Amino acid sequence: MKKIANIILSLLILVGCQEKYELNVDFQLPTHLDSPTAIQLDVTSAEPVVLSWTGGGAADGGIVLYEVLFDKEGGDFSNPLVSLKSDQGALPRLTLTHAALNTIARNAGILPQETGKLIWTVRASKGGVLKESDIQSAITVTRGEGIDNIPSQLFLYGSSTENNGQGGIPFRKVEDGLFQIYTTISAGEIQFRSATSGEAFTYYIDETAKLREGNGSTTMGSYSEVVRLTVDFNTMKMTTDRIGRSVRCIWGATFENIAVLEYKGNGIFEGAGQIVFIDPSRPETNPPSWLGWTEERYYFIANVNGAEMCWGRHDSVSPERPVGGEPLSFYALYEFNWSQWDHLWKMKGSLDRTRATITINTNADGLMIHTFTNVTPLN
Repeated sequence: MKKIANIILSLLILVGCQEKYELNVDFQLPTHLDSPTAIQLDVTSAEPVVLSWTGGGAADGGIVLYEVLFDKEGGDFSNPLVSLKSDQGALPRLTLTHAALNTIARNAGILPQETGKLIWTVRASKGGVLKESDIQSAITVTRGEGIDNIPSQLFLYGSSTENNGQGGIPFRKVEDGLFQIYTTISAGEIQFRSATSGEAFTYYIDETAKLREGNGSTTMGSYSEVVRLTVDFNTMKMTTDRIGRSVRCIWGATFENIAVLEYKGNGIFEGAGQIVFIDPSRPETNPPSWLGWTEERYYFIANVNGAEMCWGRHDSVSPERPVGGEPLSFYALYEFNWSQWDHLWKMKGSLDRTRATITINTNADGLMIHTFTNVTPLN
C-alpha cells in the first residue's frame, strides 16, 4: 500500500512540475514562388518538374502543411483545377511528372500540340488554421503529340453514320486503347466521343491521318460495302477495312453454304438456313466419296478487302460440340487467313434437320459472337 502511495505522489509531483503548454498556430505564408517559366511536355519523360517556395513558416519552428493549387490563366483559385499536397505534405516543394502536368493542362482546356498557361499558388495550414497565398506564379506549357486520356468506351457520331447522326453508335473494345465497329458509311463526316451524355472527350482523324483529341471531324466518302473501322489510341491511327455485305456460314469439309448472312445494320449480319449434317450413311445429303464421318463442323467466310477470310474459333482450340450453358466466349469469332481444317466449331446434335436463323453480332458484351435462333424441324 505504501508503494502505491509513493507512485501516486511521484506522478503528482511530475505533473506539477510540467509547464503549461499552449498550441501556437501562428505562421506566415511563402513570400516567393519558383517554377519553370515554360515546359515542352512529354508524357514519356522521367525528368521531374519541381515547384518550390521560400519564406514564411511557423513562428514556433513547427511543421506547416502545404498544398499547391492550380488554375487556368485568369482563374482566382476559387474552383481550382486540382489541389495537390506538397512533397511529404510539409516540404516547401512539389515534384510532378510530365504526365501529371499534362493532365492538368488538358483539364485547363489546352489541347495536344497547343500552348497555354497554368497558374499556381500555395495554401498552408497549421493546427486547423488555413491560409491561402496572395501571390501566384505561371507556367507556359506546350502539350506534345498524343492522347493521354484514353477512353474506356468509344462512340461513333456524324452525318456519315448509318443512323444519320442520330446518336452515338458504340464501338467494341477489343483491348485497352483499341476499338472496332462494323457499320455502313455514307459521304459526310464522322467523329468519336467517349460518352453519349454528360462530359465527354471528342476525337477525330486529322489531315495527316492521325488521331487527335478535340472538336474536329473527319470527312468520309461513301462505301458500298460494310466497313470495319478500327481506332487505335496506342498508334494514333484509324484503319478502314471493306467487308462484303454478306458472310457465309459453311461446312468445313465441303465449303457448301449453310446460310448466307446479310448485313442488317447496327453491326449485325443475319440469315436463315437449312441445317442438315452431311452423312455418308444418308446419300440424300450428297456426301463426297472420300468423306468417312458425319460432317457437323462449320465456320464463317467473310470478304475482307477483297480476300476471303475465316471468321472462326480462337487459335489452338479444337472443334467442340456445345453441351449447354457455355459462356458467350464459346461462340466468339476471330479473324484468320483461311485454312480448311482450322478454327471450326461442331454443331449441337439437335440442330440436324432443322431450319434456323444464324446471326453474327459484332458487338455483344464486348465480343463478336454468333447464335442460332428460331430453330424449327424440317418437314
